[in-house]
Amino acid sequence: MSGVGWFMAIILGGIAGWIAEKVMKAEHGLLTNIILGIVGALLGNWLARLIFGTTAGGWIGQLVIAVIGACILIWGYRAIRSRG
Repeated sequence: MSGVGWFMAIILGGIAGWIAEKVMKAEHGLLTNIILGIVGALLGNWLARLIFGTTAGGWIGQLVIAVIGACILIWGYRAIRSRG
């Protein structure tokens, strides 16, 4: 989450993780939501840079990217878990 401070990254991470949790119909706690949101932001920004050559700007763009990344993480976790 470039361009935002650590405190704002944690807040946006929690919001992004919570939104992803609701979209994907998953049940996680607050800490997991924050982690999912922050890691989702890293994954989302990496994918955006890889596909589009740039990342989203501003906190709203970062929130959208984080939600998409967190949804991808939840989907990936479910895919791996269902194999085992």
